[in-house]
This record gives sequence, C-alpha cells and structure tokens, in this order.
Amino acid sequence: MKRLFDIICSFLGLVVLSPVLLAAALLIRLKLGSPVIFKQKRPGLHGKPFFVYKFRTMTDERDEHGGLLPDHIRLTPFGQLLRKLSIDELPQLLNVLKGDISLVGPRPLLMDYLELYTPEQARRHEVRPGITGWAQVNGRNELSWEEKFELDVWYVDNRSFWLDVKILCMTVLKVFKSEGISQTGHVTVEKFTGSKGVGK
Repeated sequence: MKRLFDIICSFLGLVVLSPVLLAAALLIRLKLGSPVIFKQKRPGLHGKPFFVYKFRTMTDERDEHGGLLPDHIRLTPFGQLLRKLSIDELPQLLNVLKGDISLVGPRPLLMDYLELYTPEQARRHEVRPGITGWAQVNGRNELSWEEKFELDVWYVDNRSFWLDVKILCMTVLKVFKSEGISQTGHVTVEKFTGSKGVGK
C-alpha cells in the first residue's frame, strides 16, 4: 500500500507541479548555470547506493587554486529561497517514482556516514529513505544528529500508513512556516562525525 501510494502521489505531483519545476529549472539555468539538477550518491534501503536528484542552489565559484569556495559564499539569495520553499527537493519525486526512496522515511544522508553509525542508528536504513520524515517535522536541522537518528529509528519501529499521512500534512505546514531550514551558525547543518562517546 505504501509503494502504491508513493507511485500515485509522486506521479500526480510531477504532473501538477510541472509548471513550478519548469520555471525553477529555467531560473536556475539563468541565475546559477548548469547543470540544473544536482546529483549525488546516497545510501538507500539497507544502505544500497542510489543517485538522489535535487535542484542546484549554489554556484560553482572557486578560489585561485581551483577549489570550491565555502557553501555560505556559493549559496545565493535565490538558492536560499529555493531551500526555504523546499523547491530544491521537488526533483526527488523522480526518485520516488523509480523506487529509490519513499515520500516519507529517514532522509538519505551521505555515504561517508555509513561507517560512523552505531548499530542502533544504522537501523534507519531498514526502510526506504524519504523526501520528508519524522525527524524533519520535529525539528529538522535544529536537532542534534543523535536526536535525528533517535526519531528516525522511532519511525522505523512505528511506521504506518496513517503516520505517513500525518507526516506529509505536518511537512506542508513546516514549509509554509519555513522552520528548521538551517542549523545555527551553518548554511544547512554541520557534518556528522560520529556520536560523542561512541567508538568508531
């Protein structure tokens, strides 16, 4: 039922939001350049890698040595607006349609984090990752990594169709309120380096 729900909703979402997707793609091409779609390898169900799709929100500005400038410099006001409205996440509807992710589930993070999880934290990969999740509607980037992972595992143990519906409704409210987009002192959130007091 969850997979059928994902397919129907992602397909309808792509159709209904196609004007927004096209307009965003055009503006990104004009303001930030190409490629319009940012693609990155992320761990999916059971840690199996896949490529997640997002609209780019940063420029490719580099220093004199060819290295990318810090995120806070490359993130333009236009890119901040895309993130604030969560428009940058819309291409992930393609990932949902393909079966890489679900509408609701723990957010797919970086591949580098896989070896840093405790066995309990790694349980977040027992389900497909999602565009939104229990941690996202309960603090998002305002939470510590440990708090996020606790909420992710809680979702794994308590997931249901109606919980997914509740999370989707809460997500819409969060987008309108623009809550938890970034962590204090960071453009988005600091990288996870392992839980404190836990051996790697």
